[in-house]
Amino acid sequence: MTAVLTTACATAPIARVSGCDLQVPLVGGGTCVYANFDYAASAPALAQVTDRVQELLPFYASVHRGAGYASRVSTEAYESARGSVERFVDTDDDQVVVFTRNTTDSLNLLATCVPGDVVVLDIEHHANFLPWKNSRVVEAADTVAETIRRIVAELSVKPAALLAITGASNVTGEVLPIAELAEIAHRCGARILVDGAQLTPHRRVSLSESGVDYLAFSGHKLYAPFGAGVLVGRRDWLDAAEPYLAGGGAVREVTVDETFWAPAPARHEAGSPNVLGVAALAAACDALSALDFDTVVEHERVLSTRLAEGLGEIEGVQLLRLWSDAPDSVGIVTFTIDGYEPGQIAAYLSAEHGIGVRDGRFCAHPLLNRIGHAGGAVRASLGLGTGSDDVERLIAAVRQLVAGEQTWNYGKTDGLWNPVPETRGFSSTIDGAAECV
Repeated sequence: MTAVLTTACATAPIARVSGCDLQVPLVGGGTCVYANFDYAASAPALAQVTDRVQELLPFYASVHRGAGYASRVSTEAYESARGSVERFVDTDDDQVVVFTRNTTDSLNLLATCVPGDVVVLDIEHHANFLPWKNSRVVEAADTVAETIRRIVAELSVKPAALLAITGASNVTGEVLPIAELAEIAHRCGARILVDGAQLTPHRRVSLSESGVDYLAFSGHKLYAPFGAGVLVGRRDWLDAAEPYLAGGGAVREVTVDETFWAPAPARHEAGSPNVLGVAALAAACDALSALDFDTVVEHERVLSTRLAEGLGEIEGVQLLRLWSDAPDSVGIVTFTIDGYEPGQIAAYLSAEHGIGVRDGRFCAHPLLNRIGHAGGAVRASLGLGTGSDDVERLIAAVRQLVAGEQTWNYGKTDGLWNPVPETRGFSSTIDGAAECV
């Protein structure tokens, strides 16, 4: 334990992110620097991303529809962003980049293109569980090895068009071996879709090396929270499907009697696109591509190991895991505390310590129900802007709560936990500062 503590104490954030110096109010008075442990929901923007948005904003204009200089600049920014995404995920030659709103949008788009059954696990985020029209659900086992055997059995007993799988669980952070699953899917005559919302911000993903056919992810989890997402995948299904949205930009020619649709990606990008969001996403891809991901992985390993061990030493704290043999895990530590509701814990951490976590069922109700936590849990997720001081602060705050050292009362209003009384204002401008202990 001493070695882990020594290493963790020397761990500083890898990158500067928006809000890293944000002062937030405390119910007891004063303010403290916000400790963000909600990266898995929306990661704060990297400095390079906010710089890129500021740079492009004066040129913001219509895309694909204007000869003016600003329009040409915006169009170039939008189209060149595809190259940033292609380099970031190392696409194959037959794969195309389609810009969407987010991962959910991407998966719903692909669901309109799949010509057959889709096999999914019961641990999926709702975005990768609900859109599929002809889904066959496989119950995950207690080990990755047995879970894979169940997937093989399902794909073998009846043909499927697609295996739709998470890259990393949004509840526990545990990672599945996507290259192995891609080989299995192809051997069984199926293609594979990876929900990369939680994986791509934390691990290198190479589509050409892994054999993955389709990948979806969100800008707002990739340090570019400006409302853009990506579906990357093989062109043939995308070209054969009806357009996701019918409208301008998705066509080659329109008459009163007939419409001639454009191929992908334009086929599925009707309407005026989110050029600022796409440029922000591309800037995040470029910034992450420049990082040494061995350093990123080690940074997360040290911090998440210390957080899990520190919380695990506190009486009454239970850590949530899916598998005993997961090959890897990204920076997510999810837990419950005996005698406390998840919302109560989250409200306390925010109100008395300026710590932001996520509580609830994380849009993964079947998973939480099956592992015996139907009432939800607390998720602490970290990233490039997290340092060891943040981790120690969270551990200390949980320890104080369990020791009965909270200083405020809490109650439910419309089903949500809040401090009583609530003394904090929720304006975006806060005066004053105080050290957070």
